[in-house]
Amino acid sequence: MKTIHQYYVYILASKFYGTLYIGVTNDLQRRVFEHKSKLIKGFTSKYNIHRLVYFESFQSIDEAILREKRLKKWNRSWKIELIEKDNSDWKDLSAQWYENYQLDSRFLGNDTEE
Repeated sequence: MKTIHQYYVYILASKFYGTLYIGVTNDLQRRVFEHKSKLIKGFTSKYNIHRLVYFESFQSIDEAILREKRLKKWNRSWKIELIEKDNSDWKDLSAQWYENYQLDSRFLGNDTEE
């Protein structure tokens, strides 16, 4: 029996029209939690990039990595257009995922900074 795997390409933003980050993972909830909690030092923790504004799913890691690399080469306006196609308000798509965790409320998608 073949196991079906799920991989995700995602875009995080610091705020509405803010700094963007594109990544790939096999566990979107865990990875977004790591970003929100600043568990991994780097670009997203330095620039407070924690709002999940877009994601796609794939069954092949190779396809997901290829898509991530392609998106990273896109100019900013194309990335914004992709986000706004399905999320025109730049809502945090993960806002309800962590309601039972002790995260700072700024990371739960309740921030009003636009």
